[in-house]
Amino acid sequence: MADTGVQTTLGDRRRVDIAIADEDLLASLGYKQEFRREFSALETFGIAFSIIGLLPSIASVLSTSIPNGGPSAMVWGWAVASLFILLVGMSMAELASAAPTSGGLYFWAHSLSSPRWRNLLAWIVGYANTIGSIASIASIDWGCAVQIMAAASIGSEDQSFSPTEGQKFGVYALILLTHALICCFGTKILARLQTVYVVLNVLLCLAVIIALPAATPKEYMNSASFAFGDFSNFNGWPSGFAFILSFLAPLWTICSFDSSVHISEEASNAATAVPWAIVLAIAIAGVLGWAINVALAFCMGTNLDAIVNSPVGQPMAQIFFNSFGQKGTLALWSFVVLVQYMMGSSMVLAASRQSFAFARDGALPFSNWLYRMNRFTRTPVNTVWFTCGCALLLGLLAFAGEQAIGAVFSLSVVALYIAYSIPIAARFLGDNDFQPGPFNLGWFSGPVAFMGLAWMGFMSVVFLFPTTPQTNTQEMNYTIVVLGGVMILSLVWYYLPKYGGIHWFTGPIPTIEKTAANSRRGSMDSVEKSKAKDVVVSEQQLV
Repeated sequence: MADTGVQTTLGDRRRVDIAIADEDLLASLGYKQEFRREFSALETFGIAFSIIGLLPSIASVLSTSIPNGGPSAMVWGWAVASLFILLVGMSMAELASAAPTSGGLYFWAHSLSSPRWRNLLAWIVGYANTIGSIASIASIDWGCAVQIMAAASIGSEDQSFSPTEGQKFGVYALILLTHALICCFGTKILARLQTVYVVLNVLLCLAVIIALPAATPKEYMNSASFAFGDFSNFNGWPSGFAFILSFLAPLWTICSFDSSVHISEEASNAATAVPWAIVLAIAIAGVLGWAINVALAFCMGTNLDAIVNSPVGQPMAQIFFNSFGQKGTLALWSFVVLVQYMMGSSMVLAASRQSFAFARDGALPFSNWLYRMNRFTRTPVNTVWFTCGCALLLGLLAFAGEQAIGAVFSLSVVALYIAYSIPIAARFLGDNDFQPGPFNLGWFSGPVAFMGLAWMGFMSVVFLFPTTPQTNTQEMNYTIVVLGGVMILSLVWYYLPKYGGIHWFTGPIPTIEKTAANSRRGSMDSVEKSKAKDVVVSEQQLV
């Protein structure tokens, strides 16, 4: 009994130590503790990993990889892209370890850039991150709506049901509404859900990797030479460029890993938990995702055109239908839809925290309204509805055509890559005194950052190209229209005479005085010494 009491006391003491260290580090960055720190290391990892989603994410973008390389793009394109994504993630993890705050990217851009440029760069990063996060919500939830409609098609007689764009949009709007309601709950509930998301995600991936090859009829099983070497090009681009375009699948799937950064102020031991959440989520997703793509390449048959243009309207759903039949597909597909739905709720959670942090510094329109914490749930309810409302508006692109709504996928990647690139580059190019945190690459930081920056710059340009060389208004890539429009409007507001951000925006606004943070550190030391004495006395009494 005495040993149990000592262990409990020591465990409580460690939790107190971590809580004080987290709050003290946040205070040294200029912010007071406003959220409850309910996210454990596993749950912090769960945010990043659940947003990646893997199987449902691959399902959402399989229509991009199959026409731009077929099995070769699915298998080898995934492998190549995953390595470069990991480089980006490691560079971001170093920044997250040094300054774990919900503002994340734009906070780093401001603190690491030279004084002449820091306000403008923080403004650009903040808006790129905001539109990228909202586009991520839109693309995830639109993918979920399409998956639900695919299930309806599979369940209909002779797969004859074909949904209209209006029906898809209605389902999409309902998904957004339920996500907004979920993310208005208290942080503790949302944190506990992340463990469930991780378990379901991994089990679903393993189930498909094992069950799909076992269930696929011989006529749909492919040889190793086809699965690893066949190259199909449906869209008319030169083969090399088509292969590069297929990178949208892994880049969209393994994206928004900055989500764990945006819950830094809700994570316990954030300086360690957040960076490792980023790196592990990318690494595990890279390996499991490659295995899923290999399984699909072996089990998809050779008639790729029939898969891409199937009446079901969803390539992976058609592959499952060929292998499992109607009932088996509906059973498995229901879990795919569920995990995709979970991805959306995690993305709304992260995006609302990012918008809350940006509004806290006065940069968003109606910041006074957005920067409000609900006194019952201690969550930023207003920014939850703001992000979901903006995502709903992006969904209206569906009525402009399939290519238009497809642009939200590339929009999320390009916008987030702009937001990722600037603070990573500022660390090495800006006038700053960067102090690394517990996660540190040491000498490798520079080379890793350089390769990651080159990768993001190159892919951001590639994803502005249309799906086919011959395009028209309906089939153009709307990424440049939406992203360019938002960024231009944000810059107009920044440079607006008299009222523009250039006259009042000074970057992250401290919510606690730096001197107060420093004095608090001293007071915490004395408090901790007192608690330590109490623990020692308690241990002696128990023994």
